Amino acid sequence: MKQSDKQETEKGAGTDKIAKYCTSHSSIFPPLLLALMATAAFLPPAPVLRPRIPTARYRASPICAAASDAPPPDADTDEGEAPRGGRKDRRRVVRIAWEKLVRWSRSWRSRNRSDVLETTRKVVVLGGGSFGTAMAAQVAAKKPDLEVAMLLRDDLVCRSINDRHVNSKYLSEYSLPENIVATTSASEALAGADFCFHAVPVQFSSSFLGSISSYVDPKLPFISLSKGLELNTLRTMSQIIPLALGNPRQPFIVLSGPSFAVELMEKLPTAMVVASKDKKLASAVQQLLASSNLRISTSSDVTGVEIAGALKNVLAIAAGIVEGMHLGNNCMAALVAQGCSEIRWLATKMGAKPTTLSGLSGSGDIMLTCFVNLSRNRNVGLRLGSGEKLGEILDSMNQVAEGVSTAGAVIALAQKYNVKLPVLTAVARIIDNELTPKRAVMELMNLPQVEEV
Repeated sequence: MKQSDKQETEKGAGTDKIAKYCTSHSSIFPPLLLALMATAAFLPPAPVLRPRIPTARYRASPICAAASDAPPPDADTDEGEAPRGGRKDRRRVVRIAWEKLVRWSRSWRSRNRSDVLETTRKVVVLGGGSFGTAMAAQVAAKKPDLEVAMLLRDDLVCRSINDRHVNSKYLSEYSLPENIVATTSASEALAGADFCFHAVPVQFSSSFLGSISSYVDPKLPFISLSKGLELNTLRTMSQIIPLALGNPRQPFIVLSGPSFAVELMEKLPTAMVVASKDKKLASAVQQLLASSNLRISTSSDVTGVEIAGALKNVLAIAAGIVEGMHLGNNCMAALVAQGCSEIRWLATKMGAKPTTLSGLSGSGDIMLTCFVNLSRNRNVGLRLGSGEKLGEILDSMNQVAEGVSTAGAVIALAQKYNVKLPVLTAVARIIDNELTPKRAVMELMNLPQVEEV
């Protein structure tokens, strides 16, 4: 036999032995390893396998060992125990991955340095509620010589902010940066502003903006903090603001995501998203707001961010009702899952991207609003589920629960796009006092058993 033929025969014998060994331990080696067998013919001749000895029973062939750190079932190690050196190798891999991430982060920041904050001289915040106050404090803290003007209706709150640096009506336990100035004059607040944060409740936005439109620069970017739908028109803030100001080209950005004002004031880690059809504008607002405690992502999906932000408030009322009725964790999980599907059905029909709905402004905000007691909308549902009347609940609140007014608009919007929303429709009927929470649960549970979509 020729020398080359002899080598091919030995190579084939070695490959057969490796294949048999891996096949007998198929529960250990992933299916991908079978593809590696096809390459074995190109490896050097395999050495003759010696009889196995007890101290080496777990040692697989070189090819198999490369695919898995775990020993075969007959190893002399306890179940779940890593072979010698395996844990150290994994730690090294994790360390290297983390170091790469840190290097990428530093490199990205050095390449994307922005002078937005440096060139911004004045920011105006319309509205003095808790979230408007928190965002004013967030921006003001980034630059001591930045003027942050808050346009309010209440003279007493204005004096409190200007004299004592405290919003006496909302978040009164927190001190505000000294560069925040409050006023009731629209012309004074808007003069020379580089950015405008709109924090007025949706249902009052049209009339408010119409009253100040003559003082608004047509190029002033509006950053909307308001979540909801206008009840009579079904409009979102991206539609309300340009119409109310009489300027279809008014620059617009929406800011949304899982965030409570009190935690922003505490400077706890928070992540949000800004969405605009103008990518450069979204990036500018990202640089304006981002800090060590606030991460800002950007998006071009204005529709997805706005619709998710509006509908999650209605779903939060439903979650509160379940809690108030003590229906259990199974029911809560099923309800929120169904509600997420309903939000997806309607939002995608309106042109939203599915990825937006699984991001910060979608799933992130839904989880926060449905499961945390700080949520105003959840608390409304909690009290409804406990038997209180809606009128009494709203009279006792000093802040707006947007989900109450949005619920009816959501159902009208669903009819417009021919989408069925069982859970959100039930909430609207409860709010209209046409259905009791108990009856709503019974009717929802008796709906036809259908395929999950």
